[in-house]
Amino acid sequence: MTGIAAGLTGFGVLLALMAIRIPIAVAMLATGIVGYGLVSGWMPLLAFLKTNTYYQFSTYSLSVIPLFVLMGEFATHAGMSRALYRAAAAFMGHLRGGLAMASIGGCAAFGAICGSSLATAATMGQVALPEMKRYNYSGALATGSLAAGGTMGILIPPSVILVLYALMTEQSIAKMFVAAMVPGVIAALGYMLAVAIFVRRRPEAGPAGPRASWSERLASLKETWSIILIFALVIVGMYRGWFTPTEAAAVGAFGAFVLAVLHGGLRLKGLIDCLQGTARTSAMIFLIMLGAEMFNAFLSATQTPMLASQMIVEAGLSPMMVLVAILLLYLAMGCVMDSMSMLLLTIPIFYPIIAGLDFGMGREDTLIWFGILAVVVVEVGLITPPVGMNVFVINAMAKDVPMWESFKGVMPFLISDLLRIVLLVAFPAITLGLVRALG
Repeated sequence: MTGIAAGLTGFGVLLALMAIRIPIAVAMLATGIVGYGLVSGWMPLLAFLKTNTYYQFSTYSLSVIPLFVLMGEFATHAGMSRALYRAAAAFMGHLRGGLAMASIGGCAAFGAICGSSLATAATMGQVALPEMKRYNYSGALATGSLAAGGTMGILIPPSVILVLYALMTEQSIAKMFVAAMVPGVIAALGYMLAVAIFVRRRPEAGPAGPRASWSERLASLKETWSIILIFALVIVGMYRGWFTPTEAAAVGAFGAFVLAVLHGGLRLKGLIDCLQGTARTSAMIFLIMLGAEMFNAFLSATQTPMLASQMIVEAGLSPMMVLVAILLLYLAMGCVMDSMSMLLLTIPIFYPIIAGLDFGMGREDTLIWFGILAVVVVEVGLITPPVGMNVFVINAMAKDVPMWESFKGVMPFLISDLLRIVLLVAFPAITLGLVRALG
Protein backbone atom coordinates (compact mmCIF):
# COMPACT_ATOMS: atom_id res chain seq x y z
CA MET A 1 0.00 0.00 0.00
CA THR A 2 1.39 3.42 -0.97
CA GLY A 3 1.84 6.16 1.61
CA ILE A 4 -1.09 8.29 0.49
CA ALA A 5 -3.32 5.21 0.24
CA ALA A 6 -2.43 4.33 3.83
CA GLY A 7 -3.19 7.91 4.92
CA LEU A 8 -6.58 7.90 3.19
CA THR A 9 -7.37 4.51 4.70
CA GLY A 10 -6.56 5.96 8.12
CA PHE A 11 -9.00 8.82 7.51
CA GLY A 12 -11.65 6.30 6.50
CA VAL A 13 -11.13 4.26 9.67
CA LEU A 14 -11.26 7.45 11.76
CA LEU A 15 -14.60 8.47 10.21
CA ALA A 16 -15.97 4.95 10.69
CA LEU A 17 -15.05 4.99 14.40
CA MET A 18 -16.71 8.40 14.77
CA ALA A 19 -19.82 7.06 13.01
CA ILE A 20 -20.22 4.35 15.66
CA ARG A 21 -19.97 7.04 18.40
CA ILE A 22 -16.42 6.36 19.56
CA PRO A 23 -15.17 9.59 21.26
CA ILE A 24 -13.10 11.59 18.79
CA ALA A 25 -10.00 11.64 21.02
CA VAL A 26 -10.06 7.85 21.41
CA ALA A 27 -10.75 7.37 17.69
CA MET A 28 -7.78 9.54 16.67
CA LEU A 29 -5.51 7.92 19.26
CA ALA A 30 -6.44 4.33 18.30
CA THR A 31 -6.19 4.98 14.54
CA GLY A 32 -2.90 6.80 14.96
CA ILE A 33 -1.33 4.11 17.16
CA VAL A 34 -2.31 1.19 14.90
CA GLY A 35 -1.47 3.09 11.72
CA TYR A 36 1.92 4.28 12.99
CA GLY A 37 2.76 0.78 14.19
CA LEU A 38 1.88 -0.77 10.82
CA VAL A 39 3.77 1.86 8.80
CA SER A 40 6.87 2.48 10.96
CA GLY A 41 7.03 -0.56 13.24
CA TRP A 42 5.95 -1.28 16.80
CA MET A 43 9.25 -0.49 18.54
CA PRO A 44 9.44 3.00 16.94
CA LEU A 45 5.82 3.46 18.05
CA LEU A 46 6.72 2.72 21.69
CA ALA A 47 9.68 5.10 21.46
CA PHE A 48 7.43 7.81 20.01
CA LEU A 49 4.78 7.37 22.72
CA LYS A 50 7.42 7.44 25.47
CA THR A 51 9.17 10.61 24.38
CA ASN A 52 6.54 12.64 22.53
CA THR A 53 3.82 12.40 25.17
CA TYR A 54 6.15 13.70 27.86
CA TYR A 55 7.57 16.40 25.60
CA GLN A 56 4.13 17.61 24.53
CA PHE A 57 2.54 17.87 27.97
CA SER A 58 5.55 19.11 29.91
CA THR A 59 5.57 22.31 27.81
CA TYR A 60 5.13 25.35 30.05
CA SER A 61 3.09 27.23 27.45
CA LEU A 62 0.25 24.68 27.71
CA SER A 63 -0.47 25.82 31.26
CA VAL A 64 -2.32 28.78 29.75
CA ILE A 65 -5.19 26.46 28.74
CA PRO A 66 -6.38 25.25 32.20
CA LEU A 67 -5.94 28.80 33.54
CA PHE A 68 -8.24 30.29 30.89
CA VAL A 69 -10.69 27.43 31.46
CA LEU A 70 -10.60 28.17 35.21
CA MET A 71 -11.22 31.85 34.44
CA GLY A 72 -14.35 30.85 32.54
CA GLU A 73 -15.54 28.61 35.40
CA PHE A 74 -15.17 31.44 37.91
CA ALA A 75 -16.90 33.86 35.50
CA THR A 76 -19.89 31.54 35.31
CA HIS A 77 -20.15 31.23 39.10
CA ALA A 78 -19.75 35.00 39.51
CA GLY A 79 -23.04 35.60 37.73
CA MET A 80 -21.35 37.69 35.04
CA SER A 81 -23.76 36.39 32.42
CA ARG A 82 -26.74 37.89 34.23
CA ALA A 83 -25.09 41.29 34.62
CA LEU A 84 -24.08 41.40 30.97
CA TYR A 85 -27.51 40.33 29.76
CA ARG A 86 -29.28 42.86 31.96
CA ALA A 87 -27.06 45.64 30.62
CA ALA A 88 -27.67 44.64 27.00
CA ALA A 89 -31.43 44.21 27.56
CA ALA A 90 -31.68 47.65 29.21
CA PHE A 91 -30.41 49.29 26.03
CA MET A 92 -32.04 47.06 23.38
CA GLY A 93 -35.01 45.32 25.02
CA HIS A 94 -37.52 47.92 23.81
CA LEU A 95 -36.76 47.15 20.15
CA ARG A 96 -38.61 44.50 18.18
CA GLY A 97 -36.37 41.44 18.56
CA GLY A 98 -34.42 43.43 21.16
CA LEU A 99 -34.12 40.59 23.69
CA ALA A 100 -32.62 38.34 21.01
CA MET A 101 -30.16 41.14 20.14
CA ALA A 102 -29.40 41.56 23.84
CA SER A 103 -28.71 37.82 24.07
CA ILE A 104 -26.20 38.10 21.23
CA GLY A 105 -24.55 41.14 22.84
CA GLY A 106 -24.42 39.34 26.18
CA CYS A 107 -22.91 36.25 24.52
CA ALA A 108 -20.21 38.39 22.87
CA ALA A 109 -19.31 40.06 26.17
CA PHE A 110 -19.43 36.84 28.21
CA GLY A 111 -17.45 34.99 25.54
CA ALA A 112 -14.68 37.54 26.07
CA ILE A 113 -14.35 36.32 29.65
CA CYS A 114 -15.34 32.68 29.26
CA GLY A 115 -13.56 31.66 26.03
CA SER A 116 -15.76 28.61 25.45
CA SER A 117 -18.63 28.53 22.98
CA LEU A 118 -20.56 25.70 24.63
CA ALA A 119 -20.21 27.29 28.07
CA THR A 120 -21.26 30.69 26.68
CA ALA A 121 -24.34 29.24 24.99
CA ALA A 122 -25.36 27.19 28.04
CA THR A 123 -24.81 29.98 30.57
CA MET A 124 -26.52 32.73 28.56
CA GLY A 125 -29.34 30.32 27.71
CA GLN A 126 -30.17 29.91 31.40
CA VAL A 127 -30.52 33.69 31.72
CA ALA A 128 -32.10 34.69 28.41
CA LEU A 129 -34.48 31.84 27.51
CA PRO A 130 -36.93 32.48 30.38
CA GLU A 131 -37.04 36.21 29.52
CA MET A 132 -37.70 35.61 25.82
CA LYS A 133 -40.34 33.03 26.67
CA ARG A 134 -42.02 35.56 29.01
CA TYR A 135 -42.33 38.03 26.13
CA ASN A 136 -43.66 35.35 23.74
CA TYR A 137 -40.64 35.10 21.45
CA SER A 138 -40.87 32.30 18.90
CA GLY A 139 -38.92 29.17 19.74
CA ALA A 140 -36.97 29.45 16.49
CA LEU A 141 -35.74 32.99 17.17
CA ALA A 142 -35.04 32.41 20.88
CA THR A 143 -33.01 29.22 20.46
CA GLY A 144 -31.45 30.24 17.14
CA SER A 145 -30.13 33.56 18.44
CA LEU A 146 -28.64 31.96 21.55
CA ALA A 147 -27.05 29.08 19.67
CA ALA A 148 -25.51 31.51 17.17
CA GLY A 149 -24.49 34.03 19.82
CA GLY A 150 -22.77 31.29 21.78
CA THR A 151 -20.42 30.57 18.88
CA MET A 152 -18.63 33.86 19.56
CA GLY A 153 -17.05 32.32 22.64
CA ILE A 154 -14.71 30.43 20.31
CA LEU A 155 -13.60 33.61 18.51
CA ILE A 156 -13.63 36.51 20.94
CA PRO A 157 -10.49 36.47 23.15
CA PRO A 158 -9.44 34.80 25.34
CA SER A 159 -10.29 31.73 23.26
CA VAL A 160 -8.78 28.32 23.98
CA ILE A 161 -8.86 27.44 20.27
CA LEU A 162 -6.94 30.62 19.39
CA VAL A 163 -4.37 29.66 22.04
CA LEU A 164 -4.03 26.16 20.55
CA TYR A 165 -3.63 27.54 17.02
CA ALA A 166 -0.97 30.00 18.18
CA LEU A 167 0.97 27.24 19.95
CA MET A 168 0.74 24.87 16.97
CA THR A 169 1.91 27.46 14.43
CA GLU A 170 4.35 29.30 16.74
CA GLN A 171 2.48 32.59 16.49
CA SER A 172 1.98 35.25 19.16
CA ILE A 173 -1.06 34.52 21.34
CA ALA A 174 -1.50 38.25 21.97
CA LYS A 175 -1.53 39.04 18.23
CA MET A 176 -4.04 36.25 17.59
CA PHE A 177 -6.30 37.72 20.27
CA VAL A 178 -6.04 41.23 18.80
CA ALA A 179 -6.66 39.93 15.26
CA ALA A 180 -9.88 38.24 16.43
CA MET A 181 -11.45 41.39 17.87
CA VAL A 182 -12.73 43.07 14.70
CA PRO A 183 -14.08 39.80 13.18
CA GLY A 184 -15.76 39.17 16.54
CA VAL A 185 -17.45 42.58 16.49
CA ILE A 186 -18.53 42.01 12.88
CA ALA A 187 -20.02 38.66 13.93
CA ALA A 188 -22.08 40.30 16.68
CA LEU A 189 -23.32 43.08 14.38
CA GLY A 190 -24.11 40.58 11.62
CA TYR A 191 -26.15 38.44 14.02
CA MET A 192 -28.07 41.49 15.25
CA LEU A 193 -28.81 42.46 11.65
CA ALA A 194 -30.07 38.90 11.06
CA VAL A 195 -32.44 39.31 14.03
CA ALA A 196 -33.67 42.66 12.67
CA ILE A 197 -34.43 41.09 9.27
CA PHE A 198 -36.07 38.07 10.94
CA VAL A 199 -38.50 40.18 13.00
CA ARG A 200 -39.19 42.52 10.07
CA ARG A 201 -40.52 39.54 8.14
CA ARG A 202 -42.20 37.96 11.20
CA PRO A 203 -43.04 40.73 13.71
CA GLU A 204 -44.84 38.32 16.02
CA ALA A 205 -41.62 36.29 16.49
CA GLY A 206 -39.91 38.97 18.61
CA PRO A 207 -42.28 41.42 20.34
CA ALA A 208 -40.82 44.64 21.77
CA GLY A 209 -40.38 44.85 25.53
CA PRO A 210 -40.74 47.85 27.86
CA ARG A 211 -38.30 50.74 27.45
CA ALA A 212 -35.80 51.08 30.34
CA SER A 213 -35.15 54.51 31.83
CA TRP A 214 -31.69 56.07 31.60
CA SER A 215 -31.22 55.60 35.34
CA GLU A 216 -31.90 51.87 34.91
CA ARG A 217 -29.47 51.71 32.00
CA LEU A 218 -26.70 53.42 33.92
CA ALA A 219 -27.33 51.18 36.93
CA SER A 220 -26.98 48.10 34.72
CA LEU A 221 -23.66 49.39 33.35
CA LYS A 222 -22.28 49.79 36.88
CA GLU A 223 -22.55 46.02 37.33
CA THR A 224 -20.29 45.34 34.33
CA TRP A 225 -17.27 47.62 34.97
CA SER A 226 -15.35 44.90 36.79
CA ILE A 227 -15.87 42.47 33.89
CA ILE A 228 -14.60 45.05 31.39
CA LEU A 229 -11.59 45.73 33.62
CA ILE A 230 -10.61 42.04 33.73
CA PHE A 231 -10.91 41.67 29.97
CA ALA A 232 -8.90 44.84 29.30
CA LEU A 233 -6.22 43.86 31.81
CA VAL A 234 -5.73 40.41 30.24
CA ILE A 235 -5.63 41.56 26.60
CA VAL A 236 -3.73 44.84 27.06
CA GLY A 237 -1.33 43.26 29.56
CA MET A 238 -0.38 40.53 27.11
CA TYR A 239 -0.01 42.85 24.13
CA ARG A 240 1.98 45.49 26.03
CA GLY A 241 4.31 42.86 27.46
CA TRP A 242 3.25 43.32 31.08
CA PHE A 243 2.49 39.59 31.34
CA THR A 244 3.28 36.45 29.44
CA PRO A 245 0.12 34.69 28.17
CA THR A 246 0.26 32.27 31.11
CA GLU A 247 0.63 35.12 33.61
CA ALA A 248 -2.23 37.00 31.93
CA ALA A 249 -4.43 33.91 32.23
CA ALA A 250 -3.51 33.62 35.92
CA VAL A 251 -4.35 37.31 36.49
CA GLY A 252 -7.69 36.85 34.69
CA ALA A 253 -8.50 33.71 36.68
CA PHE A 254 -7.69 35.47 39.95
CA GLY A 255 -9.81 38.50 39.00
CA ALA A 256 -12.74 36.26 38.08
CA PHE A 257 -12.26 34.37 41.36
CA VAL A 258 -12.47 37.61 43.36
CA LEU A 259 -15.67 38.57 41.53
CA ALA A 260 -17.10 35.10 42.11
CA VAL A 261 -16.46 35.44 45.86
CA LEU A 262 -17.67 39.02 46.23
CA HIS A 263 -20.63 39.05 43.82
CA GLY A 264 -21.41 35.42 43.07
CA GLY A 265 -21.29 34.10 46.62
CA LEU A 266 -18.63 31.51 45.75
CA ARG A 267 -17.90 29.23 48.70
CA LEU A 268 -15.92 26.03 49.23
CA LYS A 269 -18.40 23.77 47.40
CA GLY A 270 -18.53 26.18 44.46
CA LEU A 271 -14.72 26.39 44.40
CA ILE A 272 -14.47 22.59 44.29
CA ASP A 273 -17.03 22.52 41.45
CA CYS A 274 -14.96 25.09 39.51
CA LEU A 275 -11.76 23.11 39.99
CA GLN A 276 -13.43 19.84 38.99
CA GLY A 277 -14.97 21.47 35.91
CA THR A 278 -11.58 22.87 34.95
CA ALA A 279 -9.94 19.46 35.42
CA ARG A 280 -12.56 17.70 33.27
CA THR A 281 -12.40 20.26 30.45
CA SER A 282 -8.59 20.44 30.49
CA ALA A 283 -8.29 16.64 30.49
CA MET A 284 -10.67 16.47 27.52
CA ILE A 285 -8.65 19.08 25.61
CA PHE A 286 -5.32 17.40 26.37
CA LEU A 287 -6.63 13.95 25.39
CA ILE A 288 -7.85 15.37 22.07
CA MET A 289 -4.44 16.99 21.61
CA LEU A 290 -2.70 13.66 22.25
CA GLY A 291 -5.02 11.86 19.83
CA ALA A 292 -4.50 14.49 17.14
CA GLU A 293 -0.71 14.39 17.64
CA MET A 294 -0.69 10.59 17.31
CA PHE A 295 -2.87 10.64 14.20
CA ASN A 296 -0.76 13.38 12.62
CA ALA A 297 2.40 11.38 13.39
CA PHE A 298 0.86 8.47 11.50
CA LEU A 299 0.04 10.76 8.55
CA SER A 300 3.58 12.13 8.59
CA ALA A 301 4.97 8.59 8.53
CA THR A 302 2.89 7.92 5.40
CA GLN A 303 4.12 11.26 3.92
CA THR A 304 0.48 12.15 3.16
CA PRO A 305 0.83 15.88 4.09
CA MET A 306 3.96 16.27 1.95
CA LEU A 307 2.41 14.44 -1.00
CA ALA A 308 -0.81 16.45 -0.70
CA SER A 309 1.18 19.69 -0.63
CA GLN A 310 3.15 18.58 -3.68
CA MET A 311 -0.05 17.72 -5.55
CA ILE A 312 -1.51 21.15 -4.79
CA VAL A 313 1.64 22.91 -6.02
CA GLU A 314 1.75 20.83 -9.21
CA ALA A 315 -1.95 21.47 -9.86
CA GLY A 316 -1.10 25.11 -10.55
CA LEU A 317 -3.99 26.49 -8.49
CA SER A 318 -3.83 30.11 -7.38
CA PRO A 319 -3.23 30.75 -3.65
CA MET A 320 -6.79 32.04 -3.26
CA MET A 321 -8.24 28.91 -4.86
CA VAL A 322 -6.24 26.74 -2.46
CA LEU A 323 -7.49 28.78 0.50
CA VAL A 324 -11.12 28.57 -0.65
CA ALA A 325 -10.79 24.79 -1.12
CA ILE A 326 -9.45 24.41 2.44
CA LEU A 327 -12.25 26.56 3.89
CA LEU A 328 -14.90 24.59 1.97
CA LEU A 329 -13.39 21.38 3.38
CA TYR A 330 -13.63 22.89 6.87
CA LEU A 331 -17.30 23.74 6.30
CA ALA A 332 -18.01 20.16 5.21
CA MET A 333 -16.05 18.62 8.11
CA GLY A 334 -17.76 20.96 10.57
CA CYS A 335 -21.07 19.26 9.81
CA VAL A 336 -19.88 15.95 11.28
CA MET A 337 -16.87 16.68 13.48
CA ASP A 338 -16.09 18.41 16.77
CA SER A 339 -14.56 21.86 16.19
CA MET A 340 -11.49 21.53 18.40
CA SER A 341 -10.69 18.04 17.11
CA MET A 342 -11.04 19.24 13.52
CA LEU A 343 -8.64 22.12 14.09
CA LEU A 344 -6.04 19.99 15.90
CA LEU A 345 -6.24 17.33 13.22
CA THR A 346 -5.98 19.58 10.17
CA ILE A 347 -3.81 22.57 11.11
CA PRO A 348 -0.53 20.55 11.02
CA ILE A 349 -1.47 19.56 7.45
CA PHE A 350 -2.81 22.86 6.15
CA TYR A 351 -0.72 25.57 7.76
CA PRO A 352 2.58 24.60 6.01
CA ILE A 353 0.69 24.71 2.70
CA ILE A 354 -0.75 28.16 3.45
CA ALA A 355 2.59 29.46 4.75
CA GLY A 356 4.25 28.49 1.46
CA LEU A 357 1.76 30.41 -0.71
CA ASP A 358 2.06 34.06 -1.74
CA PHE A 359 -0.92 36.15 -0.65
CA GLY A 360 0.95 39.43 -0.96
CA MET A 361 1.83 39.62 2.74
CA GLY A 362 4.45 38.34 5.14
CA ARG A 363 4.46 34.82 6.57
CA GLU A 364 3.35 35.95 10.03
CA ASP A 365 0.46 38.01 8.66
CA THR A 366 -0.58 35.12 6.42
CA LEU A 367 -0.69 32.64 9.31
CA ILE A 368 -2.57 35.03 11.60
CA TRP A 369 -5.12 35.75 8.85
CA PHE A 370 -5.54 32.04 8.06
CA GLY A 371 -5.86 31.22 11.76
CA ILE A 372 -8.76 33.64 12.22
CA LEU A 373 -10.42 32.33 9.04
CA ALA A 374 -10.03 28.73 10.24
CA VAL A 375 -11.51 29.55 13.66
CA VAL A 376 -14.42 31.45 12.08
CA VAL A 377 -15.23 28.50 9.82
CA VAL A 378 -14.87 26.06 12.73
CA GLU A 379 -17.27 28.32 14.64
CA VAL A 380 -19.87 27.87 11.88
CA GLY A 381 -19.75 24.12 12.51
CA LEU A 382 -21.19 24.70 15.98
CA ILE A 383 -24.56 25.65 14.45
CA THR A 384 -24.44 23.59 11.23
CA PRO A 385 -26.68 20.50 10.90
CA PRO A 386 -26.48 17.62 11.63
CA VAL A 387 -24.02 18.09 14.55
CA GLY A 388 -24.40 21.75 15.59
CA MET A 389 -23.41 21.24 19.23
CA ASN A 390 -24.60 24.71 20.30
CA VAL A 391 -28.04 24.02 18.84
CA PHE A 392 -28.29 20.76 20.79
CA VAL A 393 -27.23 22.49 24.02
CA ILE A 394 -29.79 25.29 23.69
CA ASN A 395 -32.57 23.00 22.45
CA ALA A 396 -32.06 20.74 25.48
CA MET A 397 -32.72 23.77 27.68
CA ALA A 398 -35.85 24.80 25.71
CA LYS A 399 -37.75 21.55 26.13
CA ASP A 400 -40.91 22.84 24.41
CA VAL A 401 -39.09 23.72 21.15
CA PRO A 402 -38.71 20.95 18.52
CA MET A 403 -35.18 20.35 17.24
CA TRP A 404 -36.18 21.14 13.65
CA GLU A 405 -37.43 24.54 14.78
CA SER A 406 -34.11 25.34 16.47
CA PHE A 407 -32.16 24.42 13.31
CA LYS A 408 -34.62 26.51 11.29
CA GLY A 409 -33.93 29.39 13.66
CA VAL A 410 -30.15 29.34 13.08
CA MET A 411 -30.44 29.56 9.28
CA PRO A 412 -30.39 33.41 9.12
CA PHE A 413 -27.29 33.37 11.31
CA LEU A 414 -25.61 30.78 9.08
CA ILE A 415 -26.19 33.11 6.11
CA SER A 416 -24.63 35.94 8.12
CA ASP A 417 -21.63 33.71 8.90
CA LEU A 418 -21.09 32.80 5.25
CA LEU A 419 -21.19 36.48 4.22
CA ARG A 420 -18.69 37.28 6.98
CA ILE A 421 -16.31 34.57 5.76
CA VAL A 422 -16.44 36.00 2.23
CA LEU A 423 -15.73 39.48 3.64
CA LEU A 424 -12.73 38.31 5.68
CA VAL A 425 -11.29 36.35 2.75
CA ALA A 426 -11.68 39.25 0.33
CA PHE A 427 -10.27 41.89 2.69
CA PRO A 428 -7.43 40.58 4.93
CA ALA A 429 -6.96 44.10 6.33
CA ILE A 430 -10.14 43.62 8.38
CA THR A 431 -8.33 40.93 10.36
CA LEU A 432 -4.82 42.39 10.29
CA GLY A 433 -5.51 46.12 10.53
CA LEU A 434 -5.67 46.30 14.32
CA VAL A 435 -2.59 44.07 14.70
CA ARG A 436 -0.59 46.35 12.39
CA ALA A 437 -1.89 49.51 14.06
CA LEU A 438 -0.89 48.32 17.53
CA GLY A 439 2.38 46.81 16.29
